[in-house]
Amino acid sequence: MSEHVFDAVVLGGGSGGYAAAIRLSELGRSVALIEKDKVGGTCLHRGCVPTKALLHVAEVADVARDAASVGVIAEVQGLDPDRMRAYREGIVAKKHQGLQGLLAARGITVVAGEGTLVSGPAVAVGDDLFRGTDVIVATGSYSRTLPGVEVGGRILTSETALELPEVPRRVIVLGGGVIGVEFASLWRSLGVDVVIVEALDHLVPNEDPALSKGLERAFRKRGIVSHLGARVAGVDSSVDEVSVRLENGTSLTADYLLVAVGRGPATAGLGLEAAGVALDRGFVVTDDRLRTDAAHVWAVGDIVAGLQLAHRSFQQGVFVAEEIAGLDPVIVPEAQIPRVTYSHPEVASVGLTEAQAADAHGRDRVAAYEYNLAGNAKSEIIGTAGVAKVVRIVDGPIVGVHLVGDRVGELISEGQLAVGWEAHPEDIAPFVHAHPTQSEALGEAFLALAGKPLHAL
Repeated sequence: MSEHVFDAVVLGGGSGGYAAAIRLSELGRSVALIEKDKVGGTCLHRGCVPTKALLHVAEVADVARDAASVGVIAEVQGLDPDRMRAYREGIVAKKHQGLQGLLAARGITVVAGEGTLVSGPAVAVGDDLFRGTDVIVATGSYSRTLPGVEVGGRILTSETALELPEVPRRVIVLGGGVIGVEFASLWRSLGVDVVIVEALDHLVPNEDPALSKGLERAFRKRGIVSHLGARVAGVDSSVDEVSVRLENGTSLTADYLLVAVGRGPATAGLGLEAAGVALDRGFVVTDDRLRTDAAHVWAVGDIVAGLQLAHRSFQQGVFVAEEIAGLDPVIVPEAQIPRVTYSHPEVASVGLTEAQAADAHGRDRVAAYEYNLAGNAKSEIIGTAGVAKVVRIVDGPIVGVHLVGDRVGELISEGQLAVGWEAHPEDIAPFVHAHPTQSEALGEAFLALAGKPLHAL
């Protein structure tokens, strides 16, 4: 077996892995990055980027369909799945090429192959052994399914849904979380009849109820049917269609079923436990600085229990690189990581929900304000309804910012700054938001919590 020695070896070239590799290279370390598929991982090739490209296609269809309402005579004459595919693949290819160039420019050795962790620490790839002073495991996640629901044919995951050669007529979406909601939204914009089945009582159930209810209202208005608090009793698939039986006796039939019930950690078959890395329900166990039980072995991204978001993976990759370099980076709490669902309307949040804040600090120590986007001129112009909700500690800092409405994902960075810097509404109230912008909605909520509302009673 040939042995290759580096300062650091990174197993997995997705968001967390390549971020760690780039930052380590910047810090003067020699790095090997091992990836069995393509650098960029699920996010670039089968997740975030291609999905958002299709969501933009959906937005264009909605704008064209509604153009007459603002005096532009236009119509949707049809959909071209081949061009939609080419558009999506073109964006992914360009980003992939750019990432490959960036890794090469940084002097990072990219190894194509399936790696296995061995003690030392090192990673074995075929007949080669890549030994590092430190090893970072960043192998990402996979689409889960339910017991008795076998993926294939007309039963899709988010990855296979992207590869559909057609725009279906009817789809059942199993799961009302981020992935399910985004696909339901884009398919509905393309004229598909969509039904969502969610076992919990709300769509995007991890969000503040104000956002869930706002999204549910918008989806009803768009004609998306949601069965909430509904559990699946069985799924049957044929050559032509798929049917879903719910425990309440309801039977649903469609062309396809999308299984969007979450993602599991991709840790099987990597030799982790044999190398001394502890697992819990498949997730790698780490301390708060992302060290595993094995010396000089670290874990980042979706394999570490918590939010499964590309930008969390980026941040953790950079964090571990700087930790290895002895820079003592600051830990970013999960609550301070922004979350965005790119549906129509969008859902964006950071920090604690009102209920979480009440649990942590006491009901009488928490104040919240909801500003309706109906009072925001820019939101009226682009035709969106929604809410900006801010949660604070009484006479204390802002602990949560929650938004629902088209394009509100672009506002959440301001919310992250407010929460992360523990700003008081009174501190932010004097700051000026440009008019007319949607950011004024956050400004109005800050003003109201500071006791001096301007455009609200």
